[in-house]
Amino acid sequence: MQTSTINLAEKFGKFTEHWSPRVVAEMNDYQFKVVKFKGDFVWHDHKDTDEVFLVVKGSMGIELRDGMVHLSEGEMYVVPKGVEHKPFAESECHVLLIEPRGIVNTGDEGGELKAENDIWI
Repeated sequence: MQTSTINLAEKFGKFTEHWSPRVVAEMNDYQFKVVKFKGDFVWHDHKDTDEVFLVVKGSMGIELRDGMVHLSEGEMYVVPKGVEHKPFAESECHVLLIEPRGIVNTGDEGGELKAENDIWI
């Protein structure tokens, strides 16, 4: 059993890429991923799971087909499964994602911003 804590600021300091989630912990079949957002992501959905966005530093938005969600530091939002969404951040934003192991960041959309999965830091 691990007895050390996970320092999110330290983990965010270990990479510079945007839109490329890094796993920092697992609980049952769920992964906790740190990711840096900047600019626009792609429209996508996750057909079989909800997705949690928790803003650790900065601010971001999530476009939905029928509205918009704005998140500031310390706020979180759950995108329900199957709901198309497009995250964005005008300035770099640090986010903790919570989602089941194996979830691809772009859903079925693929493309340039599709990140390699299950990368631990």
